[in-house]
Amino acid sequence: MTDRQLPEPTRLVLTALADEPRHGYAILQEVLAITGGRTKMLTGTLYTALDRLLQQGLVQVEGEEVVNGRLRRSFALTDQGRDTLTGEMRRLRAGADEAERRLALGGLRLSGGTA
Repeated sequence: MTDRQLPEPTRLVLTALADEPRHGYAILQEVLAITGGRTKMLTGTLYTALDRLLQQGLVQVEGEEVVNGRLRRSFALTDQGRDTLTGEMRRLRAGADEAERRLALGGLRLSGGTA
């Protein structure tokens, strides 16, 4: 992957898989937990993202089992997926650090200046 910003669904799915493999429903629940309930990912969005991530080599199928007559696939990050998520974390952290730096400078100007 490049240094481009990851789409939010991609970032959330990769984050949900960062600590352990999960099946689709567990990924959806993990996205809710990661975002504090602010983002409810739709099933179609999840599986579109997973298909794309599989094609890009960022996730892999970890296992398959039949549950109640339906195939349940578990997904895991690949090394490339882990590297991509690490790069995204660094990019986001650098942006947040720069915003904090500029806010601090702006606060100094406001408190040190005259009205």
